[in-house]
Amino acid sequence: MTLTISRILHAGYVFECEGTRIAFDPVFENPFSRNCHAFPDVRFDHAHIRDVRFDAVFISHFHDDHCSFDSLDLLDRATPIYIYCLFDELFAMVRELGFVHVHQLRIDAPVHIGAFAVIAREAMDADVDSMFHIQAAGLNVLNVVDSWIDPATLPALARFAPWDMVLWPFQTMREIEVLSPSRAAPAPPRLPEEWIEQLAALRPRHVVPSSCQFVQEPWSWYNHAFFPITYRQFEEEVGAALPDARIVRMNPSVSFVLGHDALDAAPPLSWVVPVGDQDVDYQYEGHAQAPRTADIARRFPPLTAAQHERVINYCEAGLLDKYRGMELPEESFFETRRVWRLSVFDHEGQGTHFHYRIVGDHIEPLAGVPDALSWTTEVPVARLYAALELGEALTSMYMRMNDAVFDAQTEADLQDAELVDDPLIRCLFNDVFGAYQAAQLRRIKERG
Repeated sequence: MTLTISRILHAGYVFECEGTRIAFDPVFENPFSRNCHAFPDVRFDHAHIRDVRFDAVFISHFHDDHCSFDSLDLLDRATPIYIYCLFDELFAMVRELGFVHVHQLRIDAPVHIGAFAVIAREAMDADVDSMFHIQAAGLNVLNVVDSWIDPATLPALARFAPWDMVLWPFQTMREIEVLSPSRAAPAPPRLPEEWIEQLAALRPRHVVPSSCQFVQEPWSWYNHAFFPITYRQFEEEVGAALPDARIVRMNPSVSFVLGHDALDAAPPLSWVVPVGDQDVDYQYEGHAQAPRTADIARRFPPLTAAQHERVINYCEAGLLDKYRGMELPEESFFETRRVWRLSVFDHEGQGTHFHYRIVGDHIEPLAGVPDALSWTTEVPVARLYAALELGEALTSMYMRMNDAVFDAQTEADLQDAELVDDPLIRCLFNDVFGAYQAAQLRRIKERG
């Protein structure tokens, strides 16, 4: 027996063995997750995908670049769906989408589908992620998805060494650093040491640089600031550390037949259509000057009057209610008295500024312009509206924090501050689950 492995996009794969076909984290959209543009570029033949039958679909976690209802909507509703998620709400939404066989994955509990055994393995953030151990044709494949391996889990995985193939997430995305570029430290010039140590323990025959097959909008400065690792660097460093391993790049649609002694090319997925040059690589420019938020905001179309009013009402009232209802993290920057400025920029680059006094869990609006600030947040109004109503993720909101120089004591305090302690981030994303999928489900149901 042999095992055929095909790449869809990002963390999406199709595995086929002995007439059984299963998919992992299938995303059939470009862009996906609202503003992730496939890199390299592809398009999808949705009419063809509707005719494809999977014996099962496995979803590693609930993030919208792995669990997209617009993609699942293309599949036969009799398809068994297996999801690793601790929240019952997601399973209820998938059933509301029409799927009748929806199952919760358990760590280390094998699921047998035809020629396959699929085992969810514990990832570093077990409250969110899982990895996949796929067994078929006497072969072992580890799909790390875009999670990381907890050191405590590594010995259990190492017992299966040498792995026949490891799908390894090869980017150290700087999604936090781009939130405050003027204060961010440069990216390390080499791959993290723990990557090499863990891959050495797994002793894979083949390593695929996996996940992170996307960029932002073509004009976005993130495209040279978000992704510090190139395919070339990954191949050079991993190849030098694991001389017996073969580093295999798999672009969307590309397929291989994996055997015990060989890896051979196979026909590509016919419903994933490459567009343009496929062997593109990332170009990191960590020294580049980030554009002003006002200039970024001009890239987005204007909101309607009702949409704009929704954002303003949130900044004046909804945000205050949300903040007061949350529990402040321990050792928060906002435990002591702070003055926060939130600046919202419209499609003409004009800013509306809101000022607040924050002390612990308490927040009050300030009239006028205060003499001194402690924290600043900037965001395009279009992206703030999208976060409120469409499930926009933090990584594509173009939020900007603390591009200012504060007084000496505030600057000292900021050295230990966490950017995700930002009041807007907390109000938008703390205790919020499945906003993206819920917005998708509403649109799908409205379409009928």
